[in-house]
Amino acid sequence: QVQLVESGGGSVQTGESLRLSCAASRSIFRSGHMGWYRQGLGKQREMVATLTGDGVTDYAPNARGRFTVSMNGAGDTVFLQMNSLKLEDTGVYYCYTGTIWGQGTQVTVSS
Repeated sequence: QVQLVESGGGSVQTGESLRLSCAASRSIFRSGHMGWYRQGLGKQREMVATLTGDGVTDYAPNARGRFTVSMNGAGDTVFLQMNSLKLEDTGVYYCYTGTIWGQGTQVTVSS
């Protein structure tokens, strides 16, 4: 079974940037649809960005214009570039494809 491993999380201040990565154990992202999700403390998991295998993207309203989702040429890693981070961006970020979730990476934004 394919495994997804997120990385790149950390603690930053408002206005700073982070780049998250989601590495798959094989090249699967070009053949399907993937998503980045966020779960804040005590909150439901919510979609942040999605990417299809042919490069079509979609973003949650509060991410559009600040976040960019992309894929590497091999199709085994996807990225989430997050700029102008806000306090409300704090949470655990997960990548998802098919029925598979990664373990998540923590992003903490402080003022």
